[in-house]
Amino acid sequence: MKALEIPNNISVFYRRLVELHPEMFSYSERMALKRLLIDFYKNGETSKVIFTKRVYDKLCIINTLLSEIGLGKPAVLSVLLQEIIAEGRLSVKEIETIFKTPIEPIINGINRVRELYERNTKLESENFRKLFLSFAEDVRVILIIIAEQLQKMRTLDLSDPQTAQNIARESSFLYAPLAHRMGLYAIKTELEDLSLKHTNHEIYKEIAHKLNETKRSRDRYIDEFITPLEEKLKTLDCKFSIKGRTKSIHSIYNKMKKQNTAFENIYDLFAIRIIFDIPSEKEKSICWQAYSIVADMYQPNPNRLRDWLSIPKSNGYESLHATVLGLQNKWVEVQIRTVRMDEVAEKGLAAHWKYKGIKAENGMDEWLKNLREILENPELNAVDFMDEFKLNLYDQEVFVFTPNGDLHKLPKGATALDFAFSIHSALGSKCVGAKVNGKNVPIKYVLSNGDQVEVLTAPNQKPNLSWLQIAATSRAKSKIRQALKEVEYKDAEAGKEILTRRFKNWKITLDDAAFARVAKKAGYKTVSDFYQAVAQEKLDVHEVRTMYLDLDKRENTTEIEQRSAENFTRDTEHQNVKEDVLIIGNDLKNVDFHLAKCCNPIFGDEVFGFVAVTGGIKIHRTDCPNAPQMIQRFGYRIVKAKWEGKAEGSMYPITLQVIGHDDIGIVANISSLISKEKNILLRTISIDSNAGLFQGHLVVMVGDLKILEKLIKKIKLVKGVKQVSRM
Repeated sequence: MKALEIPNNISVFYRRLVELHPEMFSYSERMALKRLLIDFYKNGETSKVIFTKRVYDKLCIINTLLSEIGLGKPAVLSVLLQEIIAEGRLSVKEIETIFKTPIEPIINGINRVRELYERNTKLESENFRKLFLSFAEDVRVILIIIAEQLQKMRTLDLSDPQTAQNIARESSFLYAPLAHRMGLYAIKTELEDLSLKHTNHEIYKEIAHKLNETKRSRDRYIDEFITPLEEKLKTLDCKFSIKGRTKSIHSIYNKMKKQNTAFENIYDLFAIRIIFDIPSEKEKSICWQAYSIVADMYQPNPNRLRDWLSIPKSNGYESLHATVLGLQNKWVEVQIRTVRMDEVAEKGLAAHWKYKGIKAENGMDEWLKNLREILENPELNAVDFMDEFKLNLYDQEVFVFTPNGDLHKLPKGATALDFAFSIHSALGSKCVGAKVNGKNVPIKYVLSNGDQVEVLTAPNQKPNLSWLQIAATSRAKSKIRQALKEVEYKDAEAGKEILTRRFKNWKITLDDAAFARVAKKAGYKTVSDFYQAVAQEKLDVHEVRTMYLDLDKRENTTEIEQRSAENFTRDTEHQNVKEDVLIIGNDLKNVDFHLAKCCNPIFGDEVFGFVAVTGGIKIHRTDCPNAPQMIQRFGYRIVKAKWEGKAEGSMYPITLQVIGHDDIGIVANISSLISKEKNILLRTISIDSNAGLFQGHLVVMVGDLKILEKLIKKIKLVKGVKQVSRM
């Protein structure tokens, strides 16, 4: 342990713990606790060894809560008596009466966590959503669980290798970042180091060995750096301490991986910490004076100055970090803070409760509020939830301002879109860009410290799937997913309405159960997806009618269904049917045919005919997206077909999708090009601009395939165009 050395004799450990915190329990309360614990743990077949181990673990957890985190009597009672309450030996109310301390919120939270762990301890489980909801009810529950996990890690050598691996991975994946977010840097570091020790023992052992080998030279360098600095700092005439602190093994390992280099090439193995003991009203002033002295003695790197004095981190961390060029041209990190700030850095949020008027509860409340929003999103599965949750754990932050000067805190890497959603979900949903420091930027613009941001909106804007790649914050991602679900729901309703109206016009009775079977046959997972496809015009309503009627009449086979394509061509005594091939031309008569809307064939395309159950033939392109399904399921209704003659006098509507850079004038250039082409008419053009790219849909009237292919080639040559494709 850090704050208290644990002797072999558990009773000595207990007495020393009491000596460190004499004010916590009265003598009578200590006696009551001792009786409760002895009666409970020695009941039944519990051996003395198990009793000693359980009590020892609890005392260690309590020592962590008191000495390393800074919690008090409610947390201690909750840890000691939770099992006694769970077995019904005493009620929460009885304990609160005996010890005159409210513990119910903590006990309830711990009980929920215990129940979830007993059911399933896998991190991927949906139970972890409930676990964190339990956490969010009372912050002290989080701190107690972290302390318990730390005790597990400190005694992990006693576990079998597989169990040790699982617990170590859990600590690295969840509890170390959670401790970091709570401001418990010392515990976070220890959890990371112990996790590395058990998940990658060889690397851990190698770095620890090399640190030990270089300790003497490192201590000498720190001494040479500190000595002259100490003399200068004495001129400030206030109490201070200065020391060097070696970085953690896990931190060094991360640097080796990130920089892809060996241990010997990592130069910033330590940091110098200057800690002033001074009243709170003089804190900022003395820290900046100390920085001035450091900067005068050693060349600072202006890009590595971190000011968490003016605006503390949301977990309460306050400090001034500077990187300077020290002896032997080595970069050295110098951290300047006060005793209060140092205690907050070590003990996190709990340390703030000791300092009236200097609290970080607002920041923590905001974090917990955002966390609840993630947890309460029913559309987020467990794995996605863990990813989103981890996004919010580490608190590398940027601070930006509204045009009115209001400060907003966002994670590093946040975009203009994240900023819009941080203000209001309705504003985020309509966001088309932003004005940052007076300049227009796209929604994917990554914000920097000090940016002044004004959100730009458009009434017709709505979220799309690509926004999930742009958003960096869990709040924005959660709101985008909800908006996309709403759009899908509305599309499904619209698709169903379209089919209901058309079927009514056709005087066909609509059966929901039959539609479910049609949707499945058409390859859609759900009826909702099927309806969406209709609304988005990915599925032609006439094709739906064909599939629906075919399903309805399958048991009562009709003459049309029995007739194969071969029979069809033999029965049709017309000059345009030659060698079992339907010839399509201007003089085609006595055959009811239509060009399919799903693929819009034009003169020159390779095509085939499809005999509809209601009569007539639909002409499809051979590369129609529906062709494989029709051929596989209704091969007997396929008719060979080809064009004949000339396309003179015929015009066909074709939709082209154009993707390119969102440059000024590119749309005008495309429109101008088409207007100059003979035998081509531009009917409509729609443009959607997003993240520096535009996506346009052009509907043009052309005479045949050759004219269309030439047009596509010319559009591809327009500067800024990246892709042209036929829909």
